Amino acid sequence: MALSWINPKEYSFNSFLLMERFQIRMMLEWGGWQGNNAEWKKSMGIALNANPAVRWYLTHRCPECAATVMELTANAAPITDAEQVRSAEVYALLSTEDFTIYTTPERMADNCDFIRGWRKDRLMNLTDFTGKTVLDVGAGSGRLTFAAAEKAAWVYASEPVGTLREFMRDKITREGNKNIRVLDGFVTELPFPDNTFDIVMSGHVVGDDLDRELDEITRVCKPGGWLLDCPGDSERDMDPNTELSARGWEEIHYTGSFGKDVYLYRKQVCK
Repeated sequence: MALSWINPKEYSFNSFLLMERFQIRMMLEWGGWQGNNAEWKKSMGIALNANPAVRWYLTHRCPECAATVMELTANAAPITDAEQVRSAEVYALLSTEDFTIYTTPERMADNCDFIRGWRKDRLMNLTDFTGKTVLDVGAGSGRLTFAAAEKAAWVYASEPVGTLREFMRDKITREGNKNIRVLDGFVTELPFPDNTFDIVMSGHVVGDDLDRELDEITRVCKPGGWLLDCPGDSERDMDPNTELSARGWEEIHYTGSFGKDVYLYRKQVCK
């Protein structure tokens, strides 16, 4: 599904040099998110043959996918025309547009609807953050982190993408925040002991491996603490998350700034 977050013509194919190992693996295993795997293979192969530095980076940064890279390039048509190569690059960049825009996080606030249309009171109304120790899982560019930090004692922003971590750290420096810490971490492997946080929050994160993800965020949350799922506003109607509702999460609906349905979820931890 197209997100309309980027104009791929504005991005260099060298953007792939900023991607993490897990992003490369997902891209190569799934063939991008455009839904036309044959076209993705064709375009990616042409683009990689025209960009040997990117080809080298993908094979060495994600060695388990080296054979896939070799197959893509070996099967690609021998295209050297600059316009055709650029067309292939643009298709490849658009096919992973979320990963592409993560290479320019300074553009996200203006380009991503879930940030542009969101109000922080949507988060603040879910529970009391005053004096709490909070974890933001998959923090991205810090939408939830910086909102929570206005009231929380401490906010830890766990984010596996390096460019996004650097963006948050730069913003912390500019704004003089003293109660935010940024670190690497996946939702399924959080680098914290059991029962560490009063609040564990995320948005647009859980769902790929739901039970494992929920077990992990529950593990690091204190008994009586809160788990929050707070997506931003969307230019498309959201569907209710029946999987969370079935697991005892409370659903909260509102009509967002774009006039579309938005669903938030929360659950108090009992263990």
